[in-house]
Amino acid sequence: MPVAEKSAEKKRSMAKAAIMNTEDGVPRALSVFTRGRDFLKDVRAEMRKVSTPSWKEVQSTTVVVIVSVFAFAAFFWAVDAVLGPAQQHLYHWLGALQ
Repeated sequence: MPVAEKSAEKKRSMAKAAIMNTEDGVPRALSVFTRGRDFLKDVRAEMRKVSTPSWKEVQSTTVVVIVSVFAFAAFFWAVDAVLGPAQQHLYHWLGALQ
């Protein structure tokens, strides 16, 4: 199914979710409070699925982040140390800097 069709189908289903059929068959819009209550119920159900990481997992991912930050800092320092003087030399050669 193309993306445009999926998007249109999703919009229709979302619009249908805001309308409820009553016993007389007449569609009625759900109140803001009913939709809000349903939203909070869904949030609570999703939060029950969340698992917090263990202390060991937090420590290991923190170490990975810190090492990555220093590795990228060293890489960008090295690139800047090489390209900075090369750029200055190029500008001097072109006569832009006197």
